[in-house]
Amino acid sequence: MNKILEKRFWEIDFLRGLAIIMMIIYHLFYDLDFFNVYDININSGFWWYFARTIATMFILLVGISLTLSHSRARMLNPKYNLYSKYLRRGLKTFAWGLTITLMTWIFLRGGFIIFGVLHLIGISIILAYPFLKLRSWNLLIGIIFISIGIYLKKLTFGFPWLIWLGFKPDIFYTVDYFPIFPWFGVILIGLFIGNLLYANYTRKFNFWDLHNLSFIRLFCFLGRHSLLIYLIHQPILITLLSLVL
Repeated sequence: MNKILEKRFWEIDFLRGLAIIMMIIYHLFYDLDFFNVYDININSGFWWYFARTIATMFILLVGISLTLSHSRARMLNPKYNLYSKYLRRGLKTFAWGLTITLMTWIFLRGGFIIFGVLHLIGISIILAYPFLKLRSWNLLIGIIFISIGIYLKKLTFGFPWLIWLGFKPDIFYTVDYFPIFPWFGVILIGLFIGNLLYANYTRKFNFWDLHNLSFIRLFCFLGRHSLLIYLIHQPILITLLSLVL
C-alpha cells in the first residue's frame, strides 16, 4: 500500500511542466514588449488567450493535485488533522505572493501585483478544504463562481477593499490579477476532475506509460519544481535581457 501511495502521476507533473515552459515563453515576450525591444500586443489576440490558457492549466492542476494529496493523506493516516496541513501550505504560498507584491511594488510601482496567482493559490488551498468532499457538486459550484466573476468583470466599484474577491475599483491597474471570482471556480472544477479521474489515489482511466521518455522526464522535473521556477524565472529573464541589451 505505501509503495502505491508513494508513486506520482507523471501526467500531472508533465502538464505542470508544460505550463511552466509556456509561462516562460509568454513572459519572455512580455518583457520584450515592456522594455520596448519588440512591439507586441499582450492584452488582446493570441497572447491574451495564450496567457489565460497557461493560468487555467496551472490553477486547474492545483485543484486536481489537492484531491490527490487529500486522498493520499487520508489513506496513510485517516485520523490526521488535514486542515492544519492545508492551512500551513496555503499560508506559505500566500506569503510568497506577498513577497511578489513587495518586489513588484519596489521595481514597478505602477501596476504592482496586489492579488496575483500565488495569492489566489494560497487562499484557495485553505478555502478548498471543505469542498474536497463535495465531489460532483464542485462542477456546479465552480461554474457559479466563474459566472459571478464574468459578471463582476464588467463592473467597477467605489472601494478597493474587495479587490481580492473581484470587485475592482474605478481606477485599477495591475500586471497580474487573479481574484476569487472567477478563478476559485477553476480550482473547484479541478477538484471535480481530480475526484472523477483519480479517486482514492488511483488512476481511473487507461493511459500510455511514457514517463521514461527523456523529454517527458524533463517536463516532469520542471513540473515538480514549478514554484521555484515561477519565483526565479522573471529575475533571470530580466537579467539576461539587460545584459544583451
